[in-house]
Amino acid sequence: MRKHFFLPLLCNALLLWACNSPKQSSSGNQPEDSTAAAPRITEKKWKLIELAGKPVQDKINDKEPFLQLAEADQRFSASAGCNGLGGTYELRDNGRVRFKMGMSTLMACDHMEMEQGLTKALEAADNYTISGDTLSLNKARMAPLARFRYAGGGTENNALNGTWELNYISGPRIAFEGLYPRKRPTITFQLPQTSASGNSSCNNYNIAFTIDGNSIQFKDPASTKMACEGTGEATFFNTLKTVNRFDVVDGTLHFIMGDIAVMRFERK
Repeated sequence: MRKHFFLPLLCNALLLWACNSPKQSSSGNQPEDSTAAAPRITEKKWKLIELAGKPVQDKINDKEPFLQLAEADQRFSASAGCNGLGGTYELRDNGRVRFKMGMSTLMACDHMEMEQGLTKALEAADNYTISGDTLSLNKARMAPLARFRYAGGGTENNALNGTWELNYISGPRIAFEGLYPRKRPTITFQLPQTSASGNSSCNNYNIAFTIDGNSIQFKDPASTKMACEGTGEATFFNTLKTVNRFDVVDGTLHFIMGDIAVMRFERK
């Protein structure tokens, strides 16, 4: 008698458990993990729109302020309208980020407070968040240090195409106009061709290169053999061989060695 009474109770208990147990989706997959991967921020150009809670002008010193993170070598480049800023970064789980500033160019410009503010924000940031097309760099849970708006993919290789004229080169103690008193060096790109051409301020030349995203490496040039005065041509060719990265911002091409912009060109 007890046996017959116990069996219906057991069946009812099993039925209730089946109804209340977590259900799998129709596809058989488990419920989504609430700790989804953070949105990708690398290989994109981010335009600075807010710094320390204050809006940033569309252009500073006629240049668009920006931040870019290269994925291949974990380096970043940035500008607040004056010097080219750069260094390395590290992304971790849960939207954590660390920036390590490298060396930058040392020009003095108007509105240097914007560059100083961006530098401080990068040094202090320890996490990021994305809402729509807006990237925020934050420290802990305080108000965002800086906000950026998505401005497209990373620097397109095709942005190199065209002819560029040198207007700055680092290293030599001779003033720029002393190095190139009559004619400034030029370089012309026609991607997808991986050979550039130009004039060294004296001889015409061709130079092969390899390119991968924002990374670039130049081979030895082949040039005509005119005798040249001064050291301008040698300085130009020797500096090209030190370059390993580039960026193009508002019609200005920077050739970069590590974290230092060693050459600057304007589009002709």
